[in-house]
Amino acid sequence: MRLILLSTSLILLLSSCKTSQIASDSSQKLMALPPSDLSMINDEVSQRGIKAHLTFLASDALRGRDTGSEGHEAASAYITSQFSGAGVEAHGSSYAQPVPFVTFSPPTSASLSVGDIDLTFPDDFIAINGNQTDMTLPTIDIGYGNQNELDELDLSMKIAVSIAGDGVSTDPREWIAISREKRKRVAAAGGAALVEIYQSNNVPWRFLRMIGTQSQTTVDEGVDNSDLVNIWVGTTDSLTIATIKESAQPLRINMDEVGRDGFTSDNVIGYLPGTDPILKDEYIVYSAHYDHVGVGAADAVGDTIYNGARDNAVGTTAVISLAKYFAEHPPRRSSLFVLFTAEEKGLLGSKYFTEHLPVPAKQIVYNYNIDNGGYNDTSIISVIGLTRTEAEMDIQKACNEVGLTAIEDPAKEQGLFDRSDNVNFAVLGIPAPTFSLGFTAFDEEIFKYYHRPGDEVESLDMDYIEKYVKAYILSSIKIANRDKAPFWLEGDKYYDSGVELYKKN
Repeated sequence: MRLILLSTSLILLLSSCKTSQIASDSSQKLMALPPSDLSMINDEVSQRGIKAHLTFLASDALRGRDTGSEGHEAASAYITSQFSGAGVEAHGSSYAQPVPFVTFSPPTSASLSVGDIDLTFPDDFIAINGNQTDMTLPTIDIGYGNQNELDELDLSMKIAVSIAGDGVSTDPREWIAISREKRKRVAAAGGAALVEIYQSNNVPWRFLRMIGTQSQTTVDEGVDNSDLVNIWVGTTDSLTIATIKESAQPLRINMDEVGRDGFTSDNVIGYLPGTDPILKDEYIVYSAHYDHVGVGAADAVGDTIYNGARDNAVGTTAVISLAKYFAEHPPRRSSLFVLFTAEEKGLLGSKYFTEHLPVPAKQIVYNYNIDNGGYNDTSIISVIGLTRTEAEMDIQKACNEVGLTAIEDPAKEQGLFDRSDNVNFAVLGIPAPTFSLGFTAFDEEIFKYYHRPGDEVESLDMDYIEKYVKAYILSSIKIANRDKAPFWLEGDKYYDSGVELYKKN
């Protein structure tokens, strides 16, 4: 009996020792596990550091970062110093990609007449481009002014009349760029001027009329048609439209000199090579615009500086923070960190970048853009295009890990996907969502700060901003380290462009 009891006790003792050893081994294995991405982000990215970037970028000293202003150039220098100090490389000889601009000041007076119809500036029409002129020439209807339409027409010594836009895009901001391309085609075909009939329910003519009395900035393309007169006529009157298009009588355009001022402003570009011997040949562009609208009309308390904390110092800060993190923990794919100039002028910096890429477009497998108007829900992140690419789950998981929920564009009627810098990548076929602060609708809370002097750091919920920046970093890690680059979902309007770009079957 004692022998049996002793044997049993020995077995229990040995079992206990073995269990303790297993527990000890398991504990050592757990202790040896690498920290999670989020815990590393929490260790290295602080709210204090985030606020320091924001405080400088949205300070009164930078006076709203209007493109080409001293404050904007100071922001460019700051971004460059952050890249350089963190060990983020320049892609080439410099972090700066100079973009040539020209600012046109509207004429002091202008008139347009045909037959018995006299149109006045700026109530009935505005000048988009051109110089001092007094011409009386016949008109020719060119439809939307696409190349196939012009190929069938003789524009020599005629004023081309077109419908503004291209018949596809519904965003008048895109129509500005479309007009530039249309001017090239009209000039190449020998046209003397371009008159476009503006018709849009999205942006009423009264807003265009107001803009038409202000200076307008565009990329200086150095083309021969820089002086080609380009007028937008705001009318829905069918008789007026028919008369301008088809009248046997010539159209007279009389316009005072348009002011012209050239300058250069930079896109700021940082680069880090990937760690994977194969995937390093693929690039992801992490982008945001760093310009804002400068100084304007005073608010109720007399503040005239439009600081742009939300739009888009937050986005600029997130890209800087990501670049500094990746400098210490580079992902498998190569990274381009791009801060665009002149987004507020019509997506001009990103347009120039995508037309002058530092690497072939087919090697850029994703653009993860940031742009913001504001937020009204601190439990979510609104990702414009979340459900349009294969990275949806990566973004969702990252947001969930920091305690937020990613949602798709809640205001599709606004056409936001095609109104930010990401669209210039999308048209090439590159998958390109925009990571935005959480909003559920364009309501009073958004417009309280959107393009307003009150958009300052002091008005931000910094706990939420910290989560937002960390969610961007964490989702970027997941996307950059995927085995397969995320593509458009089939059926998306840009899917076919992507198939063509990447030569997918």
